[in-house]
Amino acid sequence: MDQNQQLQLTQMKNCVQKLSSSTEKYGDPTLERFLIARSMDPNKAAKMFVSWRKWRASFVPLGVIPDSEVVDQLEAKKIYLQGLSKDGCPVMIIKASNHYPTKDLPQFKKFVVHLLDKVIASGFKGKEIGNEKLVGVLDLDQIGYKNVDARGLITGFQFLQAYYPERLKKCYILNMPWFFVSVWKMVSRFLEKATLEKIVIVSNEEEKEQFIREVGEDVLPEEFGGHAKLVAIQDVVLPPLED
Repeated sequence: MDQNQQLQLTQMKNCVQKLSSSTEKYGDPTLERFLIARSMDPNKAAKMFVSWRKWRASFVPLGVIPDSEVVDQLEAKKIYLQGLSKDGCPVMIIKASNHYPTKDLPQFKKFVVHLLDKVIASGFKGKEIGNEKLVGVLDLDQIGYKNVDARGLITGFQFLQAYYPERLKKCYILNMPWFFVSVWKMVSRFLEKATLEKIVIVSNEEEKEQFIREVGEDVLPEEFGGHAKLVAIQDVVLPPLED
């Protein structure tokens, strides 16, 4: 971190205090994510950080959302957690053909938080540093109109933007059918430029080969050109964190 960045970090901490909050329990790597997400503006980063803390306290009062609170979504077996990419980021695969839109949006939001928390935590090496990122793979193979959930997609990406800033390393979209192109255009309008720049639509063999190279054959399932088996997120047991 250069001198200017250190100054911005100090200014952000002061702004957080002025907003009657505290950065005491959080390391610099965590705070830097909020600064980057707000274009290194200490005031805007502080407001985002305080808003995140308030949201976290009200939405996840226990610190985690256990499997028992999102059983129906887990039983659909649509989220898979595959280990670490070549860059050391946890790889989450979403099988859209196993997803159906729900009318219970608050419950779906719980599920989004549950899976994002668990995926990110799977990248901790003993304890959280604060700058861990994830790789998402959205597989649209064999989806029909009944699986299309623009609201669900927007909710997921907006949660990443608002409450998990700079946690997304990259998101690959595979097997996009023609009818989904218009859906994606609509979803894209709700995404920030920085988020859109991390999304790759894999549409030809060359792009697929690059996707395999970047993520790694060891964690990708055979259907994506890798050697691994799909592992449902609920079947992954995370080791306890160090004190």
